[in-house]
Formats: sequence, C-alpha cells, structure tokens
Amino acid sequence: MGLLNLGALGLISYIQLEEAIFKEENDKFICKVAKTVDEAKALIEEEFKYLCKFEDVKLFRKRK
Repeated sequence: MGLLNLGALGLISYIQLEEAIFKEENDKFICKVAKTVDEAKALIEEEFKYLCKFEDVKLFRKRK
C-alpha cells in the first residue's frame, strides 16, 4: 500500500488505519542488528523492518 498524495487528511487516514490494525497488540518488538549486506538481506526476508543506522550497524525490528 503506497502513500498517495492525499494531503494531511490522507496521511491521518493511514495513521488511523495502522492504529486500528495494531490496536490490540502492544508495542513489543523483536530487535536485531545487521553488520553486513547478507545479514540485512536475511532480516528483510524474515520481514524485519529497517529502523536506522547506528554507529557501524543497521537496526531492524518486527512486532512480536
């Protein structure tokens, strides 16, 4: 589902949709670190989402 150019109301709708989907879930995540491209690829294949780069590693997470 891509973000369309719907303005502020469209963005709010996407935020509300995300909140509705994950409403009963808590904000607990499984977190992992990738140091190489192969490690990052494996995490993406396991449906981990990229968060950010910290020092020399990339941080990933997915909901429990």
